Amino acid sequence: MDRQRGFGLGASIALTLASAVLWGVAHLATERRRAGIALMAAHVLTLAAILVVFTGFSTRLLSLAVQPRWLIGLTAGLVVLALAWTFVIVWSFVLVRPPRADLVGRVLTTSLTIALCALVLGPTVYAARLAYVSRDVVNTLFPVAGSSPVISQDPWNGAQRVNFLLLGADSAPGRPGVRTDSMTVASVDVRTGATTLFGLPRNLQRVPLPKGPARDRFPFGFTGSGPDTPGLLNEIYQYAEDHPDMVPGVGRGRRGPALIKETVGGILGLQVPYYAMVDMKGFAEMIDAIGGVEVTVKEPIVYGRYREGLLPAGTRRLTGQQALWFGRSRTDSDDYVRMGRQKCLLNAVAKQADPLTVLNSFERLAAATKRAISTDLPQDLLPAVVELSQKVKDKKIHSLSFVPPLISTVYPDWSLIRRKVSDALDEPRSTRSGQVFAHEQSPDDPVSLDAACR
Repeated sequence: MDRQRGFGLGASIALTLASAVLWGVAHLATERRRAGIALMAAHVLTLAAILVVFTGFSTRLLSLAVQPRWLIGLTAGLVVLALAWTFVIVWSFVLVRPPRADLVGRVLTTSLTIALCALVLGPTVYAARLAYVSRDVVNTLFPVAGSSPVISQDPWNGAQRVNFLLLGADSAPGRPGVRTDSMTVASVDVRTGATTLFGLPRNLQRVPLPKGPARDRFPFGFTGSGPDTPGLLNEIYQYAEDHPDMVPGVGRGRRGPALIKETVGGILGLQVPYYAMVDMKGFAEMIDAIGGVEVTVKEPIVYGRYREGLLPAGTRRLTGQQALWFGRSRTDSDDYVRMGRQKCLLNAVAKQADPLTVLNSFERLAAATKRAISTDLPQDLLPAVVELSQKVKDKKIHSLSFVPPLISTVYPDWSLIRRKVSDALDEPRSTRSGQVFAHEQSPDDPVSLDAACR
C-alpha cells in the first residue's frame, strides 16, 4: 500500500542522495530501523573491505589483475556490488518519493534516481569491459603452461637472477621474413630488482650456435643462407623458422624464439628462458594509441629508402610512424646510433604511458598490443613478473652494449663478451651507484641511453 509519508520534493531529493552515499538513510527516515541499520552496516563493511584491500594489498592486486580467473571473479564482484547499490537507490527512492499528487516532484526525483543508478552502473560496465579486454590480452599473448598458479611457491626455482630476451622485429615491406634488429637481454636480480641490460648489435658475424643440429650445420659460426646473405645475428630467428631441422620437434612460430634464445644466451654466458618480441610496425600502432610520444631529436634524422622524410632536431611529439623512423632509420647514421635512439624511444614510452593515458586508450592499445607483441612467458608466471617489475622500477637500470670499439662485429671476441657480462653481474653493489660501465660506455657514446635522450 502506498502510504503518504509527508516528504516534500526537497526532503525526497536529499534522502535519495544520502541513501546513495550511505545505504539505509532513507530507511531510518521512514522508521525502518532494522533494515536501515543492516544496510548501513553492510555498506560500511563493504567500503572498509575495499579500502583495506586497495591499501594493504595493492601489489598483490596487480598480480591478480594478470590472471584470467581472478579477472572473472573481479568482474563478477563488481557487477554484484553495482546491482546491490542500484537496488538500494531504487528502494530508497520508493520509500521517500513525493506523493502522487506532486507530479513535478515525482518526475524530478525519478530522474534523479535514474541518474544515480546510471552513475553506479556506468563505471561498472566500463570496468567490466576493461577486465574482459585485459583477460583477452592475457589469453592471447601468454601461453598456458600449467594448471596451478605459482604465487605461493618460488617462481624462479631458487635462481638469483632471471634473464629476459627483448627483441625488436623489423618486417619491412618487400623484405621477406622477420629481422630481429634490436636484441637486449634484461638480467634482473629477483630479490632486489637490480637490472642490467646487455645489448647486442644486429650485425654480429660468425655467431656460434648452440650444440646440436644448428652447430652441426654451422660448426664455425652462422654464415646465413648463402652468398646473398651476410650471415648476421639478426637473421638467425627467421633462418630457424625456415629450416625446421635446425630445432627438431619445435613447431612453427616457436623455432625462431627457441634458437635465438639459446644463441644469445650462449654469447652472453647466461641462461635465457623467456623472450618478448615487439614488431616495429605494431609498436607504431601502440604509440598512436597513446597519442604519440615526446622525444628529443638531437640531430635531424633523414628516413626512407629514397630520403623521402625528415625529422627536424628538437623536442617534439612524434606520431607512431615518425617514432618508427626515429627508431629505425640508419640513413646518414649507423646501427649504433640507431640502437641508442631505440633505447631512448622505449624509455620515453615507458615514462609517458601513465595510467590515465593507458586507461583512456585501453581498448585501442590492447588491440595494437595483441598484434605487436609475441612472447613465451607463461600465464602462471605473470604474477611473479608483476611483483618483480615493482622492484625494478625503483632501481637504477644499468646498460652495457657490445659494440665497437669494445667488440668488433666482424671478428667478435666471445670470451671477452662473457667476461664482461660476468664482471657486470658480479660487481660489488657499492660500486654500482651511477657510474657502472663508465669505462666501456662513456656519456658521449651514441649507444648510451643518457646521451641518446639528452
